[in-house]
Amino acid sequence: MNYQFSKRLDTFSSSAVREILKLTQKKSIISFAGGLPAEEHFPVAAIGEAFERVLAAGNKALQYGLTEGYLPLRESICKWMGRKGITVTPDDMLLTTGSQQAIDLLARIYIDAGDVILVEKPTYLSALQVFRSYGAKLVSVDADENGMVLDDLEAKLKEYKPKLVYVIPTFSNPTGKAWSLERRHGVIKLCRASDALILEDDPYGELKFGDASVTYPSLFSLDQHPKGSCVVYTSTFSKTVAPALRTGWVMGDPDLIRHMARAKQAADLHSSSLDQQTLYQLMEHFDLDGHIEFVRKEYESRMRQMADLLHEQQWPGVVWNEPKGGMFFWLELPKSIDTGDLLKTAVDLDVAFVPGVSFFADSSGTNTMRLNFTHNDFERTIIGMKRLNQAMESVLVK
Repeated sequence: MNYQFSKRLDTFSSSAVREILKLTQKKSIISFAGGLPAEEHFPVAAIGEAFERVLAAGNKALQYGLTEGYLPLRESICKWMGRKGITVTPDDMLLTTGSQQAIDLLARIYIDAGDVILVEKPTYLSALQVFRSYGAKLVSVDADENGMVLDDLEAKLKEYKPKLVYVIPTFSNPTGKAWSLERRHGVIKLCRASDALILEDDPYGELKFGDASVTYPSLFSLDQHPKGSCVVYTSTFSKTVAPALRTGWVMGDPDLIRHMARAKQAADLHSSSLDQQTLYQLMEHFDLDGHIEFVRKEYESRMRQMADLLHEQQWPGVVWNEPKGGMFFWLELPKSIDTGDLLKTAVDLDVAFVPGVSFFADSSGTNTMRLNFTHNDFERTIIGMKRLNQAMESVLVK
């Protein structure tokens, strides 16, 4: 058979994280690569009880569902998002197979080949994959500890006239940074004036560390919404409940949501109604807020442990900042070091991380790397950091 693949296939690249995860299947390897939650903190018993309640309701629980998603769950999420200053109805949202599908669906209805998308430098590697698959031209915007640099954003909005600006303003993947309120307002103002739609990706917003009084309002909540908003907001249960449930949501102008629902019909009809009903039962009968607070404290403890271990290493020329939330440390090494080559040495020593180049739209950042601190317990983290130190010593000049 002569398989005649589409030209679009050339735009698909393998996820660096997925490929590294294949390398780390050996039990001996300690991985700091994937954005994996701590499995021991999944609410297994509560999910089991919720699942049993769904099945006890009868066979209809196993039937096809609405493309837009299970209505009671949408209603519960709308109430839950009200705490973030977001006022929407179920008609302003769509349940998706993780927030990753929300990114894909928006690109599917909004992006034509050659359209420009502005992204942070660096940004989420799987979003870059999606955008490239639709033939978008990706342009990086400079960012510092407070978020996108407004002068650079304004200049690139004028030069490139992008259709879309993709951002993770709260505990960015990969850097763990949180934008200042000034930058949030500034980005909304500039994008609205340029008629550029913002896609706000917020998978880590519940995982905040440090001063509890400090808040980071979503861009969606700061803009007029939902009708006429220049922001589309997406989030997920993957980081707070369990990734395997593959349930996320997207909120925005109802016309945009309606078109995304049409695209979703063509993609998969609807996300798992069984998982959605289970999540609804979980939200109704389980202290989800208490669970998230427990997980948040545990992750903050693990973050501080890794921060202490990084301080102890004192690797010459290596720069990193303590994340304000989320799941990752971002490291910059001396310019002469290629972390792709360093990974090969690290895997030989049974430890893994993600080289940073995959997070850059312009393929820069070859001297950067991302470390996950949420997946491993204290003991494995100590062992893994000792192995990583051995790999680092092979390339760093002391």
